[in-house]
Amino acid sequence: MVREQYTTATEGTHIERPENPYVYKIGIYGWRKRCLYLFVLLLLIILVVNLALTIWILKVMWFSPAGMGHLRVTKDGLRLEGESEFLFPLYAKEIHSRMDSSLLLQSTQNVTVNARNSEGEVTGRLKVGPKMVEVQSQQFQINSNDGKPLFTVDEKEVVVGTDKLRVTGPEGALFEHSVETPLVRADPFQDLRLESPTRRLSMDAPRGVHLQAHAGKIEVLSQMDILFHSSDGMLVLDAETVCLPKLAQGTWGPSGSSQSLYEICACPDGKLYLSVAGVGTTCQEHSHICL
Repeated sequence: MVREQYTTATEGTHIERPENPYVYKIGIYGWRKRCLYLFVLLLLIILVVNLALTIWILKVMWFSPAGMGHLRVTKDGLRLEGESEFLFPLYAKEIHSRMDSSLLLQSTQNVTVNARNSEGEVTGRLKVGPKMVEVQSQQFQINSNDGKPLFTVDEKEVVVGTDKLRVTGPEGALFEHSVETPLVRADPFQDLRLESPTRRLSMDAPRGVHLQAHAGKIEVLSQMDILFHSSDGMLVLDAETVCLPKLAQGTWGPSGSSQSLYEICACPDGKLYLSVAGVGTTCQEHSHICL
């Protein structure tokens, strides 16, 4: 229970109240108060400095509601003006330049473009280095402006879709395997040369092989034999003059004969030789050449 005491006094009566020897002061005083004010002042200074730095960064970096500096945020994506340098890989679905300028990708080492699938695996790669351009893909294809394939490469074949393939190197073109083409032609006033240094040269066509020189000659050279074979047809030499300068010759006619006419004889194996023409055939007289 709380006991309350009430003191009543009449007017003019002075009552001395006993003084309480224990007095407690509420608040912070002395060096603690000064330290608190100093700490609050320091926080205020830091706040002002941070605010000033934030405003300075916003001004220097050109922050705006539309983007930052030369980087603009549009409804179609990000638009970057001028030149930019990327220190780490750039991931994007589409990169294109403005309508009035070209797109330039430049690096001090190499430029690599990767295509990945949904699992993150690289399905295609284009690497442009200081010494080599490398393409890694299942198929490499170059198209024209209208979408026509001009050059296609895969593991099985190389297809050139242009009407003409021109090789301008002084050593020509070297093919380790067969070449399929409807026409092989040299530049005007230049020689066409087909050569196989250590193996054989074969030209096959289901409807015939046509060799034509409009303003020169056709020359066939071989270290061994030259064979012309026709399974169902015949070999036709159609010219004003057919010259066989190195055919073997039989013995001359009788001493003092001024005859200079010869007939061409054939051995059973197909070898040709010359025999001095006479009233009748003289091939039998010189058949020893076939031996």
